[in-house]
Amino acid sequence: MQYFLRRLAHALFVLVSVSVLSFIFTALAPGDFLDEMKLDPGISPDAVAALRVRYGLDRPLPSRYLEWVRSVTRGELGYSFAYNTPVSALLWPRLRNTLLLSMTGMAVAWVIAVPVGAWTASRRGGLADRLSGAICTALLVVPELLLGLALLFIAVRTGRFPAGGMLSPRADALGEWDRIRDVAWHLALPATALILLMLPTLVRHVRASVSETMAEPFVTGARARGVPPGRLLFRDVLRAAANPLASLLGLSIAGLLSTSLVIEALMSWPGLGPLLLEAIAGRDMHVVLGAVLCSTLLLLAGNLVADGLLFLTDPRLRSDNA
Repeated sequence: MQYFLRRLAHALFVLVSVSVLSFIFTALAPGDFLDEMKLDPGISPDAVAALRVRYGLDRPLPSRYLEWVRSVTRGELGYSFAYNTPVSALLWPRLRNTLLLSMTGMAVAWVIAVPVGAWTASRRGGLADRLSGAICTALLVVPELLLGLALLFIAVRTGRFPAGGMLSPRADALGEWDRIRDVAWHLALPATALILLMLPTLVRHVRASVSETMAEPFVTGARARGVPPGRLLFRDVLRAAANPLASLLGLSIAGLLSTSLVIEALMSWPGLGPLLLEAIAGRDMHVVLGAVLCSTLLLLAGNLVADGLLFLTDPRLRSDNA
């Protein structure tokens, strides 16, 4: 219990520190949303000044930060100047869509990477290992933008997949199951892009971890006792290689938001990516802060999941914290 309490205290410290630094950096950046309004000749300087007082932008920085924290505790996450609404009303639907896309991609990538990485590790230097390495290297050097454009080209030329969005125009008239199939149809290409982006790194990490474990003496002993290769690889070796893979899983969860931003913007997926780009371009500070806060929470959640898995798989941690 002390182990998890220390980790929670560390997570809280990181969350507060990130919120303070993010608020300071966004507040000190040159210009704000109201500066853009000054360029409109139809808006008088007095109206802009009144809006600055209304939104509290004339207050000192510590006072503005405390007001934003109070808004966070109320579940509002600040106020969007561009949309004239609390940030949470904008953020939660977009965050749900982003998590649907990124978690689908991550789950499928892990399901593929673990058996492929373990299998190639058991055949180091063979044809399958070299072929897997070549494919992973090729995917690593392909930029996200080029990969997304290639999938969009396939969608446009074949007509079998939608070229963007999350729902068809007729989605409102569909039943529940037809609507789910429609979302899955739109999800196919963005999720494929994420899978191809994450897969090379995961396969290489799994292969390296399994290869290192297979050099342990207990593997040689198990082979001498006649343990079947498949059982040895996928039960004993993978279990022994679980520690670095648990940490990698935590990093995968932590990067769920950042991984999908470019793909979302390119394929018009209505997630956090397009909203964040619009907020940065329009200097909608509280929307940017809300997105940073969500990303930080996912980072901390990923670290806590990794810590929990390590605690379960590594007896040394349990003995140290008994």
